[in-house]
Amino acid sequence: MAPPIPPKLVVLGDSGVHGWGDTEQGGWCERLRRHWMELPGGPVLYNLGVRGDGLERVAARLPAEVGARGELRRQRPQGILLAVGLNDTARVGRADGRHQLDPDGFLFGLSQLLAQARAIAPVLVLGLTPVLEEAMPFAEVLWYDNATLRHYEGLLEEACLEADVPFLPLLEALQEEPGWSRWLCPDGIHLNGDGHAWVYQRVRRWPALLRWAGLETAELLTPAH
Repeated sequence: MAPPIPPKLVVLGDSGVHGWGDTEQGGWCERLRRHWMELPGGPVLYNLGVRGDGLERVAARLPAEVGARGELRRQRPQGILLAVGLNDTARVGRADGRHQLDPDGFLFGLSQLLAQARAIAPVLVLGLTPVLEEAMPFAEVLWYDNATLRHYEGLLEEACLEADVPFLPLLEALQEEPGWSRWLCPDGIHLNGDGHAWVYQRVRRWPALLRWAGLETAELLTPAH
């Protein structure tokens, strides 16, 4: 009897998905990919994170990139995880400049992206991570701040509730951790290895993701690492 075909999860997003800043284990997404490889029948994870991507670029990439990862003929991935939005919040040129994508445009585009993704496979969405405001501007031109991040994460949650899509907020929980500011790189926006490890543990034990993967029992028997 042939072994069951493991489900495929495509993770679309920016440098956080790519794993930038984690010189130890390649980021939370890579940590999750390796963990699932250790589990019998664990899902196959495809990391499609691209540095600098915002909502519009992720939406443009989604059809071709997701469609190319079914592995078997005429098969599509069984899940899509979206982690996007941080780059859209940045103000250009000065601390009170225009956003790379304004809140109304972000909410509208996100609603469209969720509908587009749900037509392909079940969708899950991650929240945003905080920044070190004293390190701004990033790359001498982009200004990020945590109040704006909270607003955009709220828009993420709003769109997910409307679309009945599981959402995992990150911002407030991470900022409640003692010494969270030490979990970011000197550039002020990318998580370092400790920050990625925190996100990995949150995502790995996210009930909605465990249900999608059919791993509720397996995770209860697997120690954290």
